[in-house]
Amino acid sequence: MLESILKLILQILITLLIAPFFTGVIRKMKARVQHRVGASVIQPYYDLIKLFKKDLVVSETASWIYNLAPYVYFISSVAAISCLPIVHGLTGFSFYTDLLIIVYLFVAGRIFMALAGLDTGSTFGGMGSSRELLVSALVEPALFIVIITVSARAEVASTNVPAIYEFLAGNTETAFTPMNILLSASMLMILIAESSRIPVDDPSTHLELTMVHEAMVLEYSGRHLAFIEMGSYIKQLVFMTFMANILIPVGFNVGNTFLEFGIYLVKVLVITILVGVVELNTVKFRLYSIPNFAVIALVISILGFLTGFILK
Repeated sequence: MLESILKLILQILITLLIAPFFTGVIRKMKARVQHRVGASVIQPYYDLIKLFKKDLVVSETASWIYNLAPYVYFISSVAAISCLPIVHGLTGFSFYTDLLIIVYLFVAGRIFMALAGLDTGSTFGGMGSSRELLVSALVEPALFIVIITVSARAEVASTNVPAIYEFLAGNTETAFTPMNILLSASMLMILIAESSRIPVDDPSTHLELTMVHEAMVLEYSGRHLAFIEMGSYIKQLVFMTFMANILIPVGFNVGNTFLEFGIYLVKVLVITILVGVVELNTVKFRLYSIPNFAVIALVISILGFLTGFILK
């Protein structure tokens, strides 16, 4: 029991340490392609430290929801990453959970953030909340199809994480099947939408009318904003970890924890580069074009589902 708790704490610390790095990589990629020097890849760490040092500015109309929401969002993201082992030896909470719980944890954090956006009485906060819920509702069907397909393909008839991981540990060749390639493409689109990245959203925009996630957290400052930013970094890492260890299980069980962790970092870095490439080659969609993006992700996930059983 004590060993499991220590492994869980170690996994949480590792994910807290590496999560902001991948956002820094995307920013650096975009800067270099645009012929700018850009900030360092560790700039997100400096930003978090700066935010923790700043004072809070709280609206007079805000209630307890506004103050509680950043912590719920952060804790739900940490709990979600704890449900997915990053290497075969670090099981986290996965022994007690399944993939659907991860979705529900994100829903809990999102609901509190949406309520907090409405709580201050800000017009942009309410607009951001409604848009955030719309985007999540559009992409969640594709996410559920991916989860169901992975569970069915693993021949466990369950979304139980340990059972799926044990199957994948002995069947790493499934990474390059047509089903997994299609599911990975769909999951990449889901990752972009859920992480509020271009073309669904632009996390660096300053135009309030085009914001989605940023409009929802516009009233936050100080440590509250730091917890929200950190929660977003971890949430992004959850989807990357899902892709790296479930859809691309190469090197997940090689018998050496350090080697497995190195392979995991390489896979997540490759996914990060793919996200950066998408951002560099697209522009932010109009709000009315986002449903088309979600439908394409859903169709690709359904094709992956059908392909998995046709070619089984």
